[in-house]
Amino acid sequence: MMKSAAKRRPGQHRQLDDVLYRRLRWEDLDPSYLKRLAQLARDEDLHGIGLCSRPHYSDDVTTRMVDPKRMGRARIVARNATIICGLRYLPTILEVYGKGAACHSMAHDGEAVSANSTVAEVEGPASILLQAERVLLNFLQHLSGISSTTQAHVREMGKTSTHLLDTRKTTPGFRVLEKYAVARGGGYNHRMGLFDQVLIKDNHLAVEATPSGERISQAVARARAHNPDLVIEVEVDLMTQIEPVIHAGADMILLDNFDSDQLKAAVQTIDHRVYTEASGGITMGDLATIGNIGLDFISCGSITHQSRWQDIGLDWVH
Repeated sequence: MMKSAAKRRPGQHRQLDDVLYRRLRWEDLDPSYLKRLAQLARDEDLHGIGLCSRPHYSDDVTTRMVDPKRMGRARIVARNATIICGLRYLPTILEVYGKGAACHSMAHDGEAVSANSTVAEVEGPASILLQAERVLLNFLQHLSGISSTTQAHVREMGKTSTHLLDTRKTTPGFRVLEKYAVARGGGYNHRMGLFDQVLIKDNHLAVEATPSGERISQAVARARAHNPDLVIEVEVDLMTQIEPVIHAGADMILLDNFDSDQLKAAVQTIDHRVYTEASGGITMGDLATIGNIGLDFISCGSITHQSRWQDIGLDWVH
């Protein structure tokens, strides 16, 4: 559980837990976006979309030899132990390839499955299954990699009240799916984009002047005036910036590239007056130590941009 907001800065009129972090559910994802993304993946595979010169043949030229009336069935198998993710996307992917194919899941997104487990079966026109195979597996392997990496990070933190957050370091165009995978792996989603929270970073301050206490106060005041209903977080990289940020009325402090001793000192100085987040160069090996310092949040971009695809294959059933 989060620490109580009772000790937060004077005048803070609401608890911010519900807007600072969340866990995306499949129902939170826009079906029209998911369909467009699946269509894009299909079209780059079948029609060479993205190339200035389109291919002479716009089709799966190998599958042309398959009788379009032939039906088939295949198992989707996790070759190694993994936190599976992306199964709920499979029906949408199959749908964009044509009618008649169906998916039956044997697991659910976020479930830990053992090596050589069948996680789903697909059946329908053999030509559709053959065309969709690579795209189905690409999404499953990528999203399961993120879920598995996230789970490993959460496990490394151990029993702590500190929450592991993701970042905006996601594959362009894939953000909601990747953040959904983080949630299925046990992490939390933070800042879906530039629209849902104010984060004043060093570059914002550098645009106008040196990031002195006065400038920080002015920046927070302007941000509050323009965005009265949004959380305001300020990035600091020096201990001396902490008090000016708190007095300026920020809701949250991002402690950027602080080592563990500096983080301990910062947490003691802040004393629950605002929410705290540590970020910057944090590796999985750091989490056991940093997770017990008393921070509210630790954010790791590596759970999305350094995750490894999982080994998942499709085995034809004769």
